[in-house]
Amino acid sequence: MHLPERRIFSPRFLVGCLCFFSLMSISTFFHLQKNKSSLWSWKIRVKNTPELEPTTPSLSIKNMDRGMWTVSPIGRLGNQMGEYATLYALAKLNGHQAYILPGMHQYLAKIFKITLPVIHSEMVDKIPWRNYNLHDWMSEEYRHIQGKYVRLTGYPCSYTFYHHIRDEILREFIFHDYIKEDANKYLLQLRGQRKTVTYIGVHVRRGDYLHVMPNIWKGVVADKGYMDKAMNYFREKYHDAVFVIVSNGIAWCKENINASLGDVYFAGDGQESSPARDFALIAHCNHTIMTIGTFGIWAGYLAGGETIYLTNYTLPDSPFLKVFKPSAAFLPEWIGIPADLSPLLPKTSADLSPLLPKT
Repeated sequence: MHLPERRIFSPRFLVGCLCFFSLMSISTFFHLQKNKSSLWSWKIRVKNTPELEPTTPSLSIKNMDRGMWTVSPIGRLGNQMGEYATLYALAKLNGHQAYILPGMHQYLAKIFKITLPVIHSEMVDKIPWRNYNLHDWMSEEYRHIQGKYVRLTGYPCSYTFYHHIRDEILREFIFHDYIKEDANKYLLQLRGQRKTVTYIGVHVRRGDYLHVMPNIWKGVVADKGYMDKAMNYFREKYHDAVFVIVSNGIAWCKENINASLGDVYFAGDGQESSPARDFALIAHCNHTIMTIGTFGIWAGYLAGGETIYLTNYTLPDSPFLKVFKPSAAFLPEWIGIPADLSPLLPKTSADLSPLLPKT
């Protein structure tokens, strides 16, 4: 049998091949290392994009060049609604596109059909923001805010920022269908056998304000006297009034609100961490009684109708009046009932005489 002749490579040739393949391997390794970060970044973006895809526009260079305005989300529901509405209005007034941060989207989008686009969490820290602090009412300088990348800060919650586009703001705060259906179902159950009914949503703010108002702001919260006056106003005006009470102090409400006439329903669960149900109930009523706080202000704003609020609830020298302007918080047509400030006033010498040491 004839076998083909074996080919023998020289040592020099084998060394040359080995060097060639070594150089190729090293070149490939450095090429992959150079592009590793961009490949990994691409994978992260693809993975995270679906979470915000329904409300996040393409943040192209062209979009960013037009500028981006946002607002720092601070506080709970009423605060964040005020911040959202203020951002919406001021960005529009100054000719820029408004975006919200992921935290605000996660808080408000669970409740309302908001439409402002969301800044992707990976983009937030890459934008050269100019922080711009707002006080709690509209000022002329806010019509001329400079900057393409502005982040509004503060606790703005005044109709003076956005009331001129009220219809647009109300559309932003349309409840999701399931929330609206649950609220209307509950209110329908309260109607019972009544031929007609006028629903009065009542929000009683207590909780942390029991300490904050007297000790920090030189003020008071609503008392039994205020609640009686406000409810009697509606009882006298509407023979079919039904009061829907929500509060973060529901036990106090049950002890101090007159429910003997069969027209009062303690509906709220007082869960401040999940306020959607309570808020939806009173926002779907015909009229509103609020005490203090942005939760009640927004309930009255969304409900429309008549709103009664607690007024003059701080002493004249309260530091609260430096950051809060009542005339910019409550609509002119709303009805204010003055608070009883006597718990804050000094006792007279006659009142103190039994406590004074005898001489």
